[in-house]
Amino acid sequence: QVQLVESGGGLVQAGGSLRLSCAASGRTFNNYPMGWFRQAPGKERDFVASINWSGGITNYIDSVKGRFTISRDNAKNTVYLQMNSLKPEDTAVYYCAAARSPFRPAPTMAGDYDYWGQGTQVTVSS
Repeated sequence: QVQLVESGGGLVQAGGSLRLSCAASGRTFNNYPMGWFRQAPGKERDFVASINWSGGITNYIDSVKGRFTISRDNAKNTVYLQMNSLKPEDTAVYYCAAARSPFRPAPTMAGDYDYWGQGTQVTVSS
């Protein structure tokens, strides 16, 4: 059973930064793409960023390009989301996810992921 545990969320003022971490266990982390999604109150869960197994391919939703950076440390079985220049509209619960299939480019659809973390709240005040 794969377990994903997020940390690093919190309350920050607009323009500030946070770094989310997701620690994975239960299968060979190195082989699988990883993703970050977010869900704001009353809205659907949306794709934010993803990274392939080696870290050489990344994808981002347009609204976070240039502000957020996804990375991974396969030696630590951990994926990160560095969030800079945060905006109130970034407020949401952020979820880490592990892809269903190994050795693929970074998927952007929720259906391509089969394991999810419990989520971590990010609140950006104006």
